[in-house]
Amino acid sequence: MALYQNGLQFLPKDGFTGTLIGRAWIPAALTQSIAGPSPVLITEKGVLELTNIAPTCAELLNNGFSTNGLDLSKLKNLGSYDTIMANTLAANRDQDIPHFLSPVDIQAIKACGVTFVVSMIERVIEERAAGDAKKADEIRDKIKTGIGTDIASIKPGSAQAEELKAMLKAEGLWSQYLEVGIGPYAEVFTKAQPLSSVGIGAEVGILTVSSWNNPEPETVLLVDAKGKVVGVTLGNDVNLRDIEGRSALLLGKAKDNNASCAIGPFIRLFDASFTIDHVRNQEVGLTVEGDDGFKLAEASYMKKISRDVLDLVGQTINENHQYPDGIALFTGTLFAPTQDRGGKGMGFTHKIGDTVRIHSEKLGVLQNRVTYCHQAPAWEFGISALMKNLSQRGLL
Repeated sequence: MALYQNGLQFLPKDGFTGTLIGRAWIPAALTQSIAGPSPVLITEKGVLELTNIAPTCAELLNNGFSTNGLDLSKLKNLGSYDTIMANTLAANRDQDIPHFLSPVDIQAIKACGVTFVVSMIERVIEERAAGDAKKADEIRDKIKTGIGTDIASIKPGSAQAEELKAMLKAEGLWSQYLEVGIGPYAEVFTKAQPLSSVGIGAEVGILTVSSWNNPEPETVLLVDAKGKVVGVTLGNDVNLRDIEGRSALLLGKAKDNNASCAIGPFIRLFDASFTIDHVRNQEVGLTVEGDDGFKLAEASYMKKISRDVLDLVGQTINENHQYPDGIALFTGTLFAPTQDRGGKGMGFTHKIGDTVRIHSEKLGVLQNRVTYCHQAPAWEFGISALMKNLSQRGLL
């Protein structure tokens, strides 16, 4: 991973202007009891602990946290932002200094797929290629010729979408991915378990059996128990394309693995400086740099999404399905890499050691390094461990 320079490069372009909520591992020396995770507020004057307001980020967001009227001087200062971020990205962390975690804890981690036309086409290609990257170019040309260009303007679930469905069936080009891409119902699945996501500076994992995989840079909505979007962050929905391409029933194996879900760096709450319209119009950038000298730079534009983000929220949390701790909702990606890395027609795939940076102007930079799932730190701190830890620290 690139050498650390300064923490400002990972913040939003407007720095500390917004309300930035994070989550940090607090050493025993600072808790005066035992080490444990705490929600924190990122400020220019330091990283401020919020456990006296709420013991988890989920509860903090569910309670409608705001800095309005809050006396920041009464909050415990854990140290400077730059010191803690440097420790977060260090190869060997100082165990006496806090480090940042994923800002999402006990919320359900859900994801919407096939929400962009380009991504939808690539899912169809995966399915038709049955996970064989060598066949991808040939199938890609056939699919694009059959679909044409009008599909980008079609509203999912509309009469026009039904007409297109009939045409594609007649041409032998219909797919279950096109169903969720232009049909009435969005694809919504469980990306990862509560507390299992990793944050900035952590390793992200791929399986050794996968030879065709990629990052998926996404906007992640933080939604409270009532279905209200209260904040936003960035996410990497690491995807094993060859495994999902063999069968959609292998989605769990393709998506939900150790260290396969990165979220961060921080949650930016809605306020005067950041609104839902910023989300609808933001650009999410991606860079991948490999130890082999490979470089890739792409961007995903939220204005090209086929379903409004609030529609995705409504299809996920509603009268038919409740989430009392709220949700972190991945909204899908436009990114579908086709740049060859290796043999012609093989397309993009990760190599161990890749540094992945997902970034946007209003949300900062999420940086991670690629490894194998079994070589990434095992997920051992679950809900039972959290409840025991908070109890021992006198926070429950």
